Amino acid sequence: MAQELPVLDLGPLRGGAPGALEALAAELRAAFTEYGFFFVRNHGVPEGVLAETFDAAERFHDMPLDAKLAVKINEHNIGYMPMRGATTRMNSLGEVARPNANEAVFFKRELAPDHPDVVRGARFRGLNQWPADLPGFRDTVLAACAAFEALGLSLLPIYARALDLPADFFAPYFKEPMYTLRMSHYPQQEPTAPENEYGIAPHVDTSFMTILAQNKVPGLSLRLPDGTWMDAPAPEGALLVNGGMMLRRWTNNRFLASPHRVINRSGRERYAIPFFMDAGYDAVMTPIPRADGAGDDRPITYKEFMVGYQRANFDHARRDAEKEKGVELQGA
Repeated sequence: MAQELPVLDLGPLRGGAPGALEALAAELRAAFTEYGFFFVRNHGVPEGVLAETFDAAERFHDMPLDAKLAVKINEHNIGYMPMRGATTRMNSLGEVARPNANEAVFFKRELAPDHPDVVRGARFRGLNQWPADLPGFRDTVLAACAAFEALGLSLLPIYARALDLPADFFAPYFKEPMYTLRMSHYPQQEPTAPENEYGIAPHVDTSFMTILAQNKVPGLSLRLPDGTWMDAPAPEGALLVNGGMMLRRWTNNRFLASPHRVINRSGRERYAIPFFMDAGYDAVMTPIPRADGAGDDRPITYKEFMVGYQRANFDHARRDAEKEKGVELQGA
């Protein structure tokens, strides 16, 4: 019998049912120690918002290449990353595949031009780059970000209790969480494509929390701790949630960050709208001590972690890093 991921029903918690928080904490603990993924239902993200966001992703990627390159990705990881603009090098499987067969556009929290972080040029705190001639696109993206952020914040007490911490433990770290909405396009991959070519190669997310709305075009699969891969069809109306490197590090390896991949041999174009959420920009995350005294105790910030990750995986960030050293990458 095929394995099925846990499904957490947030309805009782949202309705104030006694004992709901503790029950969900136990379910989340089991999910993150056995799988690294779980589904949530009765999550509060309107289906209409999800449908409009998928439609917006398709509209963006249907634009001419020149129009997309007008908002090309920058040092803040905001903007358009062209097809095959990333190669998954920093992953837990120890393999480097071909450049990923996808294109994507990234958006972060909407900041005003006079925001102190924008004025001082803080890394990853720049202005969003909005495409021209896409009516309603900006409003759709901002509505999606607001809905996903609200869901992510509502899950934090469950994470805390799953770690036997006070329910409000994570609240000070998430006063203004960092987040990224990625709108990806995976074109059809031919059956004759090389074996090590993926829509996105096996990888572990960087995030504390990833929220992924499932679409009707298959292609996503998850790697379980025993090394087997399973497809990830979602129960009707559910969202997939997983942890990444930051969650694993912060929990001192109590919680899993499990690899996943995309191969699009569906015969159709595939779009995805993952939302990655982390603690605030200046939050100092020290690994939570373990009862056995093992693990790590080195603190880290979002910026410190993301700079290293980007330079390992994104071609534009690697080029920028080499230019800073006075070295030009050949053939990049």
